Amino acid sequence: MSERIHSSTGPNGAGSKRRLTSIVAGTGVAVVGAGLAFQFFRAEPAHSQTQAPKTAAAPQTTQPVMARVNNQPIYYDAVAKESVNRVGAEVLDNLINRLIILQECDRRGITVSQEEVSREVTEIAKKFNLPADTWYQMLQSERNITPQQYRDDVIWPMLALKKLAGTEFKPTNEDMDHAFKRDYGPRVKARVVLVDGNIRQANEVWQECVANPDDFDRIAREKSADPNTRALGGVVPPIRMYGSPEQAQVEQAAFKLRTGEVSPVIEIDQNRYLVMKCEGRTDPVVTDIKDVWDELYKQVVEEKTQAAVASVFEKVKKDAQVQNFLVNSTTGVKKPAGAGVRPASAEVPGAAGTRPPAAVSQQPGAAIPR
Repeated sequence: MSERIHSSTGPNGAGSKRRLTSIVAGTGVAVVGAGLAFQFFRAEPAHSQTQAPKTAAAPQTTQPVMARVNNQPIYYDAVAKESVNRVGAEVLDNLINRLIILQECDRRGITVSQEEVSREVTEIAKKFNLPADTWYQMLQSERNITPQQYRDDVIWPMLALKKLAGTEFKPTNEDMDHAFKRDYGPRVKARVVLVDGNIRQANEVWQECVANPDDFDRIAREKSADPNTRALGGVVPPIRMYGSPEQAQVEQAAFKLRTGEVSPVIEIDQNRYLVMKCEGRTDPVVTDIKDVWDELYKQVVEEKTQAAVASVFEKVKKDAQVQNFLVNSTTGVKKPAGAGVRPASAEVPGAAGTRPPAAVSQQPGAAIPR
């Protein structure tokens, strides 16, 4: 969120586009097909790709003709085969995930109506001061997602998972304090040297940094194993407190440093070490939490909801037995005899000719697990 605050450029600028990207790209039940690179046909004769070889006994095909090139037809099966070869695994994975969610909703007697879907879309559009139809148009132009894809693949799964999570979260004072420091508090400006190797090698680099702190830039360029920061003399984006649980050790070490001070060796992974130099701190964006309390409270509630959504999805997915014949894999546990399971049919949300029974609300920055 703090990145958005620091870099917002107005409702029609780059900031809005980044928010739009986070809303759609962060969804785990992803729409398939947008942005696919062109792929050449397999090395088969053109004739074999457009129609079945003719034999004396072969009956005339009844397949729909999808196109004609100089009166030579391209049949439905050729298009279907090529589509499965290109994106079939991803499409099937999406259908599997949606069916898992739908079956769990059936088991618990949970439904989500189309009215709920529409209300959620309207509420999301209002956050951008847009009517729903303009929001749909923006999604289609910016992300190549049709209104129905958005409703089926984004909104329905999230609403269903929220109902499956079934908890209304109330942030504690500690939750609010951490979020405030993360999004509005000062950050540590730093340079780092990443060492891939053993602790002896890391200590050698650390000793050189401590002995020559003014040459940290040079040491990083010569010895850091991180190609992204090496060319910058080890410069990293300002480090915020409570930014990521995975980076908690680095964050705590950064906030203990004074300007110009070099950290001890920090082990961040097996045979991976970090040496950091503090180059000061940024100014806080907001100094009084009361000024942003209401907005921050809603954000923390949404973050906790998303965490619960991810957790419940992982659980129902783990409990489901999935036999994927396209990629030849089987996961999950075997269901007991007689257990009711909805067949994979047109009732799957997003399947051709049907509409999902429920909708999922996708808030800015939220992510649907896959």
